Amino acid sequence: MGWLEDNVMIVTGGGSGLGRALVERFLGEGARVGVLEKSAEKAEKLANDFGEDVLVVEGDVRKYDDNARVVQETVRQFGRLDTFVANAAIWDFSTKMVDIPVDRLDALFDEMFHINVKGYLHGARAAVEELAATGGSIIYTVSNAGFYPGGGGPLYTASKHAVVGLIKELAFELGPKIRVNGVAPGAMPTDLRGPGSLGMGETTITSVPLGDLVKQCTVLQELPEAADYTGHYVLLASKANSRTATGAIINCDGGMGVRGLAETAGGNDL
Repeated sequence: MGWLEDNVMIVTGGGSGLGRALVERFLGEGARVGVLEKSAEKAEKLANDFGEDVLVVEGDVRKYDDNARVVQETVRQFGRLDTFVANAAIWDFSTKMVDIPVDRLDALFDEMFHINVKGYLHGARAAVEELAATGGSIIYTVSNAGFYPGGGGPLYTASKHAVVGLIKELAFELGPKIRVNGVAPGAMPTDLRGPGSLGMGETTITSVPLGDLVKQCTVLQELPEAADYTGHYVLLASKANSRTATGAIINCDGGMGVRGLAETAGGNDL
């Protein structure tokens, strides 16, 4: 028997990368899963690959109605909701402030924060009543950039720090009925894309030499696969195994905070 037997989960951005790895892991732990996925192609593949144990809704996390729709349809099909995982995000490819064209700054800010922060808030608001009914939980995907500089540019880093703030505030507001926690992964080779406002909407994080960066910046010096991070979500979702955890973030970035980023500091062109 898995840790999430008979639980019902929702994952945003579940069509690829960490999101899809979470879908697979949750199914393996005995859960059924609803997914909110923007890509029609990825949504169709999920439905074809997993059948009736996964409900897929095509939509955009920036729209409250799409978040509400995945909650409503998941509960209609599976009868309940135990955990909402807000995971969909974009990365800014560590674009420095001085390299952001002034005429793109507003658009980039809006795109980054609407997906990475507002999308997470929409998900929580859409799911709160159903989660309160089951004594469920919310799990937010954070990042090493939620704690340290150098994991992204100023807008990505600021957006992930904002997610840390959401976790703490919502844990305070929604307790005792709903637990709110986070997982802060490090690098992994996935389909994580860049912002369309900088012309990076089709560029993935795999274009970056992640293996080299991990060796420079972490103690474990190993580039994990997305599946390597999923156990942390299972732990936080499990009522039996993390009943006392709320407002907590599992920082699982390979030891970046132990080693630090001193070797990469500075070096700007000002």
